[in-house]
Amino acid sequence: MIKLGIAGVRGKMGRRIFELAGFDRDFEVTLALEKKGTPMIGKDLGKIRVSSSPDGVFLVDVFVDFTEPSATETNIDYVARYKKAYVLGTTGLNDAQLKKVEEVSKVIPVVFSPNMSVGVNVLFAILPEIAKRLGPDYSIEIVEAHHKAKKDAPSGTAKKFGQILADTTRKEIPIHAIRLGDIVGDHTIIFCGNSERIEIKHQAHTRDLFALGALKAAKWIMGKPAGLYSMQDVLKQ
Repeated sequence: MIKLGIAGVRGKMGRRIFELAGFDRDFEVTLALEKKGTPMIGKDLGKIRVSSSPDGVFLVDVFVDFTEPSATETNIDYVARYKKAYVLGTTGLNDAQLKKVEEVSKVIPVVFSPNMSVGVNVLFAILPEIAKRLGPDYSIEIVEAHHKAKKDAPSGTAKKFGQILADTTRKEIPIHAIRLGDIVGDHTIIFCGNSERIEIKHQAHTRDLFALGALKAAKWIMGKPAGLYSMQDVLKQ
């Protein structure tokens, strides 16, 4: 059984990861972590008590982190200290924080992805081929929409799409961000020529697809050597 730690356990993603892990016999949640000042600190959540101490990372085999950059920067220090496997889905990390993730991956295994859904990761893989086949006569732009509480814009997923396509075409890819209502996550990649338009759209209907992807990554990373992995590596198995 995999001993699982979850950061931001009362957030939208953390809560769903906790709930779905409870239905999976491969997992035992041994750390439910929240930031100091959260009303749930010290209260029971299932069979465990919500904690504000990252020192509890020593209790886990795999630590899952979908929080915010400042929290992730602290969490990284503890997973490195205790040599624990790390599944990281936090977006909006700055260059220094991304560098820290790279450094930590030299001593522990890290699965890091801006989006852990199967569909999005398939698009990560096939978009370069589409762009190559269409060629330079097609302009490309990206439109993404998320709920109004999402802090980073553009989304990490949109930035990844843009990076992949920029690397392929050697052109900067414009990204347009929309923040409205309770949209879970929509991404549209538009290829436009003089006489036709191709739109590739991914819509997340529920956060479950991200939570299930994170749990899949948590199973996959057990026993892996130190290194920086992506969901592309997870899905190859």
